[in-house]
Amino acid sequence: MPHDDFEQEPIRGLPELPPSGEEILWQGAPSGWALAKDALKVKWVAGYFVLLFGWRAIVAGAEMPPMQAIIASSFYLILGVLTCGLLIATAYAQAKSAVYTITNRRVIMRIGAALTMTLQFPFRWVEAADLVMRRDGTGTIALRTSGETRFSYLLMWPHLRPWRMAKTQPALRCIPDAARVAKLLADAAGADTAMPQLARDDDAASTIGTMPVPAE
Repeated sequence: MPHDDFEQEPIRGLPELPPSGEEILWQGAPSGWALAKDALKVKWVAGYFVLLFGWRAIVAGAEMPPMQAIIASSFYLILGVLTCGLLIATAYAQAKSAVYTITNRRVIMRIGAALTMTLQFPFRWVEAADLVMRRDGTGTIALRTSGETRFSYLLMWPHLRPWRMAKTQPALRCIPDAARVAKLLADAAGADTAMPQLARDDDAASTIGTMPVPAE
C-alpha cells in the first residue's frame, strides 16, 4: 500500500491546526532549479567538469588526432552530466518536500526529504530577517533568532543561510517572488519599515537587506 508521510497533516505543512486567531498569510517552497544553483552550486560543478574535459583533450591531443582526443576525454563530460543530474534531483527532492508557512504570529518550516521535521519560529523569537535577492527574482529570507538555541547545520541544510555555522540561521531558501514575501513578513511582524533597504552584493550577484522584526 502506498504511504504518504504527510497524510496526518491537517493543513499542508502544519503539524496541527492553527489556534484561534492565527491566520495563514502565505505558503510556499523553494524553487528546485534555484536551489540547485544556489545551494548545490550545480553551475560551478558543471564548469569544473567542462574544464577537466578541455584540459584532458588538450593533453591527449598532443599524442593523437583531435577527434580521438575528444572521444578519449568525453568520460569527464559523461561524469559531469551524471553528477549534475544527481545534484539537480537532490535539489528538486528537497524543494518538493519543503513547505514554508508565514502566519500572523510565526514562521513555520516543514523541511527534509529523508528525515522530515517541522520548526516553528514565533515572531518574538526572531530578532531580524535578512533578505538576499537573486537576479532571477528568487531569494532567501534568513531568520536571526534570539536566545542561545542552536540548530543543527547538517539537519537543516539546505534550508539555512550558508556559512553561518557559529549560529545557524534558518532560512526560507530560494523562494520565488522573495521581495513580496519579505514585505509580507515585515508587515506581519509589525516592522517599522515596509521593506528592507537593499544594498548590492556583487560577489554573490545578489542584493541583501535587513528588516527588523520586533518582539511581540
